[in-house]
Amino acid sequence: MKTTNFGTVKMVQLALFTAIIILMTFTPLGYIKTLGFEITLIVIPVTVGAIVLGPVSGAILGVVFGVTSFIQCFGMSSLGVIILAINPVTTFIVCLVPRVLMGWLTGLIFQRLKKVDKKKYMSYAVTSISGALLNTVFFMTLLIIFFYHTEGFQAVITSVGSNSIIGFFIAAAGLNAIVEAIVCLIVGTAVSKALDVYVKRYAA
Repeated sequence: MKTTNFGTVKMVQLALFTAIIILMTFTPLGYIKTLGFEITLIVIPVTVGAIVLGPVSGAILGVVFGVTSFIQCFGMSSLGVIILAINPVTTFIVCLVPRVLMGWLTGLIFQRLKKVDKKKYMSYAVTSISGALLNTVFFMTLLIIFFYHTEGFQAVITSVGSNSIIGFFIAAAGLNAIVEAIVCLIVGTAVSKALDVYVKRYAA
């Protein structure tokens, strides 16, 4: 009976994280608009969900993140509009795959870390930062692979003042990655720790 209740709570939590991601997508809470690439804060609920609910749930939340990110390409994201016009299929891949991998790997990272970090203080912090960094690295890597050499993407490259792939990566994602990592560290660590403790007590 207790196992059933815990499973129900987990499903409810997964639905709640999904609702949070959708809410953040269509409000100013999800993205901080800058002159360059958007700073993505939706990585926070995906990371927290992966920590609290595990790698599979993290991957599921990554799917939600990826699909809503693709929807942003239809007029809500300046970068998204550009790459969607170049190739809709690869745009969907760039939006979806990095987020699924990020959610899944974040959950795995936390599972490994908590085995050696008994109090789990470092586990929450390191995993929270990892979620933000993995999202940036995977997204930028696929973006470069699929779009860097396309004619329509040259305006984006010019806008960040770069003439090399490494320079473009750093110029386009450098500040964003730092901000996302700091916010995810602070918010993700606090929220995931509180929720994880609550879930464990409920299941005990």
